[in-house]
Amino acid sequence: MALCKDPASPPDGLRVLYRDAWMAAVYKPSGLAVHPSPLVRDAPTMLSGLRDLLGQPVFTVHRLDRPTSGLMLVALDTDSARQLCQQFRDQRVAKTYLAVVRGWPDAAGAIDYPVPTAGGTRRLPARSRFRRLATVELPLPCGPYTTSRYALMELQPETGRYHQLRRHLKHLAHPVIGDTEYGDSRHNRLFREHFGLHRLLLQSVRLRLEHPRHGRPLELSCPPDEALVGFFPDAAEACQAGTGP
Repeated sequence: MALCKDPASPPDGLRVLYRDAWMAAVYKPSGLAVHPSPLVRDAPTMLSGLRDLLGQPVFTVHRLDRPTSGLMLVALDTDSARQLCQQFRDQRVAKTYLAVVRGWPDAAGAIDYPVPTAGGTRRLPARSRFRRLATVELPLPCGPYTTSRYALMELQPETGRYHQLRRHLKHLAHPVIGDTEYGDSRHNRLFREHFGLHRLLLQSVRLRLEHPRHGRPLELSCPPDEALVGFFPDAAEACQAGTGP
């Protein structure tokens, strides 16, 4: 793996983790939009930051929600962009996320539950696998309970639907902390008031794919955000162990 030799980060926290002649892997911080939109018309975006950082055009090949942090790929030429986009469309890219959720889910399992399209006009089949990596019980009351339970989850979406992981965890009754659309407002408020966390605790941490130039397997990763793992004493060991396909 050819690591980028210039790890300098722009002020928004965007940084390059890997770069070669055809593609780059970057860390996108929570709250940074990938593309310009009416909601972020005057704000910096990942694309504009990367163009400045790399000094060349870049092409997106997949997406992360604005509140989600972590690993993203970009192509550095149109041929590589087409090849990488096809891998994502064919579901040949293995994606792994970490999330902090309310409660203690089962140790492992799968969620097979259709989710609506972005426009909400129809539902599409969607499947995600999960593994519970660590748990914690905090001495903080929430609702009728005198303590609050949370889990660090490893998530692997097998399909790529709109807000799939966030919707699936809501369906499982273990929503992601900091999710203002599908989450639990009481627990979100607890994290804001006690820990000063105003973000979604969901991060892309690993991608497995074929290199767009030579086709050899490539695995890319980024370290977990402290905001996610800092609550769990055994998080480092748990994340190291949670490296299944």
